[in-house]
Amino acid sequence: MDKMNASLNIDFNLLGLLPGMKHVNLLVSAILLIYTVALTANSTLILLIWVDNHLHTPMYFLLSQLALMDLMLISTIVPKMTTDFFSERKIISRVACVTQIFFFITIGIAEFILITLMFYDRYVAICNPLRYSLNMSHRVCLQMAFISWAGGTLTSMVHTAYALYFPICDSREIAHFLCEVMAILKLVCEDISAYEKAVVMTSIIVLLIPLSFILSSYALIFRAVLHMNSPEVRNKALATCTSHLTVVSLYFGSAMMVYMKPSSYHNPNFDQVLFMLGSIVTPLMNPLIYSLRNKEVVSALKKVLGS
Repeated sequence: MDKMNASLNIDFNLLGLLPGMKHVNLLVSAILLIYTVALTANSTLILLIWVDNHLHTPMYFLLSQLALMDLMLISTIVPKMTTDFFSERKIISRVACVTQIFFFITIGIAEFILITLMFYDRYVAICNPLRYSLNMSHRVCLQMAFISWAGGTLTSMVHTAYALYFPICDSREIAHFLCEVMAILKLVCEDISAYEKAVVMTSIIVLLIPLSFILSSYALIFRAVLHMNSPEVRNKALATCTSHLTVVSLYFGSAMMVYMKPSSYHNPNFDQVLFMLGSIVTPLMNPLIYSLRNKEVVSALKKVLGS
């Protein structure tokens, strides 16, 4: 117990955003602007889905959950990062570090699960529309949301436990702008090769299997779309599917490049760029992709602004 308490009292030094980069203040200013727009856009999207009866459908319910996750994900990272930058105090306790790791992994994996489940909504709507109301009932949507949050939480608890209980060597410098599991494990004194294999296995389960599932299903969806007689319905279906696939590529692409490479191939600065793409830029892109290309959302926004 004394050893555990001593371990929890360790402080880390976050080296910050792209150490050695010139004019990093411009990058931080851009990130703050992205954060502000992402908060506004995702909050607006959640509000519109809540107040407009026309958006009380399974697709928009799942989209509101994705917007909520985006809000939480970017808020887990940006406030701490910008506070460290402007205060020039980049110290974080191990308890706070583990807390950030827990929420980051929980929300990140919950988003992967939810995005995978969102394909089912599109698959049923396009390929089997007569059974849509039965297969995508309110109860099913709630179960999808629960599975996403529960899956993220349970997986995060396992990885957070490893980050909490591994002994840390003398070096306390984390080459990152946030507490991230793989960056923390570089400071561990013990052999973590078994854990790295577990990370690869988790990545296969969380990333590759859902991605292959999504791509194979979308092959069926596109085949059904191309056989539609109405050009208007076909274009609307293609627009929705394209939006979903854009989100899939943003999330899965950056995560695969971070977590499915051997540790010896990791470049700290390149990993930071990937993290910014997946956890800062993507929460901004999601509401823009789903709202600007969606007439129903634009109509709901005009209605709210008009009233």
